[in-house]
Amino acid sequence: MRKLQSQGVHHITLVGADRQTSIDFWEGVLGMPFIFEQPNLDRASESHLYFDPGDGRLITIFTDENRKPDPSRTPTDIGCVHHIAFAVSRATFQQAVERLNEREISHSGVKDRGFMDSIYFEDPLGLLIELASYRFEPPAGHTHAAVLMEAHQIRVARGDYAIAEVHLADAIEALMQRSRPTLSAERAPKNPY
Repeated sequence: MRKLQSQGVHHITLVGADRQTSIDFWEGVLGMPFIFEQPNLDRASESHLYFDPGDGRLITIFTDENRKPDPSRTPTDIGCVHHIAFAVSRATFQQAVERLNEREISHSGVKDRGFMDSIYFEDPLGLLIELASYRFEPPAGHTHAAVLMEAHQIRVARGDYAIAEVHLADAIEALMQRSRPTLSAERAPKNPY
């Protein structure tokens, strides 16, 4: 059977409470511009708010003025969303703890994930949010996913527990060697003449 090939996340839609709670959090805390609003075309009593998370894709929220925010942790049962992670620059990540503290938002503090750093906190409706900052930039023409796939293969071949910075550095080097020609004797093809 043929696949239905995806080309990226189009949007994520969440069930929100009232309109202002969504605007205050998604734009006010996370800096996502509120780009438009229209009715929920499947449920007339709800509004549908659209936010740009920074890459031109969309985070959308169904809101209803009759719903009140409930900060209880959202379910983590099988099939439920555990958390949503958003990429932030290294510069922003370095300020995240201070800025969350200023707003009195409880958070995890910085978590070392080997190939990235993370901070976790909950939105006003109990959804776990992660701010993630990679510890590397992929070489030109490659993606973060390509570097991580290469780093994973290196890690597994070495019998290491999880991806670490050494795996990232070696993965970037391997990708560069395969994708960039050179005239050096070490990698140049043998002279057929």
